[in-house]
Amino acid sequence: MATVKLTKKNFKKTIEDNDFVIVDFWAPWCEPCVEFTPIFEAASEKNKDILFGMVDIEADTEIGEYFQVEKIPGLLIIREQAGIHTQIGQIGASALDEIIKWARDHDMSTVRDYYKREAKGEIKAAQEK
Repeated sequence: MATVKLTKKNFKKTIEDNDFVIVDFWAPWCEPCVEFTPIFEAASEKNKDILFGMVDIEADTEIGEYFQVEKIPGLLIIREQAGIHTQIGQIGASALDEIIKWARDHDMSTVRDYYKREAKGEIKAAQEK
């Protein structure tokens, strides 16, 4: 799967419709970001079960602001609609491969338990006390 341009219009639906998403926050003027793009694209070709999305924080400022992106390049790893890891700064292909491996192996039971409790209304009740 090629990388997807994520915008305000498609970001939420993309996260909801895909169990595993890696988001690259970047800007065209950021040299380390531009240098990382081919690494990110190559990883997307090797990991076709993961959606790789790119957010241009200049064009879609709302997304960057929502996620409090203060430094780029930056990655956000999302599994089952939960952000499980952020990575700030320039990384190479081998580091990205290790992050992907870690994210694949990450135990999602806590997240799934939270969603179940939230669906039952237990989380809201606990927050109101």
